[in-house]
Amino acid sequence: MSQNATTAPVRSTLSLHQLGVFCGVAAAVWLGAAEAPTKLVNEGFSPFIISMGMVMGAFVARWTVPTLLKGTGFLFGDLLDKPHLIVWAVLAGMLWAVGNTLTIFAVRNVGLAIAFPLWNTNSLVGLAWGCLLFRELHGSKPKDWAKVIGGAAAIVFGATVLAWATAQSSGAPGRAEIGIIAALGAGLMFGTMYIPYRKAYISGMNPLSFVTIFTFGELGTVYLLTAINLGGVSPVAAELHRARTMLFWPFLGGFCWVIGDLFQQYAAKYIGIGRGISLSNTNQLWGLAWGALVFGEFVGLSGSGRALVITGSIIMIVGAVSISMAEPPPSEMENWYKAMRRECDRYKLDSGTVAAVVSGEDPLADTENPRRWWEVVIMLAAFGIFAWLAIGTRAQHIAISLPWMTVLIVGTLIPLFVVGSMLWKRTRFS
Repeated sequence: MSQNATTAPVRSTLSLHQLGVFCGVAAAVWLGAAEAPTKLVNEGFSPFIISMGMVMGAFVARWTVPTLLKGTGFLFGDLLDKPHLIVWAVLAGMLWAVGNTLTIFAVRNVGLAIAFPLWNTNSLVGLAWGCLLFRELHGSKPKDWAKVIGGAAAIVFGATVLAWATAQSSGAPGRAEIGIIAALGAGLMFGTMYIPYRKAYISGMNPLSFVTIFTFGELGTVYLLTAINLGGVSPVAAELHRARTMLFWPFLGGFCWVIGDLFQQYAAKYIGIGRGISLSNTNQLWGLAWGALVFGEFVGLSGSGRALVITGSIIMIVGAVSISMAEPPPSEMENWYKAMRRECDRYKLDSGTVAAVVSGEDPLADTENPRRWWEVVIMLAAFGIFAWLAIGTRAQHIAISLPWMTVLIVGTLIPLFVVGSMLWKRTRFS
């Protein structure tokens, strides 16, 4: 790929690899915080209703955040320039919806602190797809392969340790096994979901455009799963009405998940799905923090069980960091560019424009994309939905630690502004 294919001056000296790493860290923080509302499943609400509440929040976020940052003119222009990727975006949304529903079952059966690291084995799945389909790691030095393979082995071993700790500490026969299977199944869905993402980004599509279409796949699939499980449309409406007093929390969780997902997709775009997803999977640190510090999930766990959970988590984190720190050398990057040129040839895309986008530039931003009046309506509608849900919300019977929750909320907001500023200065959210 030509490094001279640019349409605007570079606005920051930050390298794309560094930017991708920072985005992966920010994604970890937000993805970890977004799963906290799934604790409501332990209050007797259906996992499908919790999942639907999160997806409704995600649906709102996937329209409002991209519209706020780039405008509807830019989004529609990007989508119309690459219409073949629309079906891939819908497919990715469907995979995410299945995976997200499985995470609710996992949390119900084994708890947030345990389930989180197990479904984060999606980094292994993403790594495999990245190597097989997009030539990631091809051309790397043996030491880089060693970092990645060693990190993958550490993730598997850490997951095994966590599964063992769960089985030993669970007081309900059969519940741990169901939770483990659900969490691992979610990891498979999430890992496979990144195939359409990576395909879109090496084709020059903006992550903000992609997630706007992604949301139709996730919302439709979750609604279908919920209707089938509950026995039709009327039971779904009845369950949503019964859950009205708590819907604000999974809705907020879904909104936060989208912010984390956007950071994750920028990481996948600039350092690949093998490295980017592995780095964002350190969200287990925040999952453990929310589960243990805010919800007190470790209170009934034995000393040996706690040691196993902490040890397994540390091992998985070390593995993820090892993978993410294997910076791609020029020889590997050439294979990335070959995958990009393959997509350009297949779908008749302008290779110069795609190369510029892959390099962090924003050619579409140079075209006329005026703001539209309906964008204000979209923002007001989103605010209205939040306000309506908040007004009808009641306190749920879940013991929490307010001081720790305050600390974690502040820790979640910091990377939003810091890394968001980095993305704007370096790429203008390209």
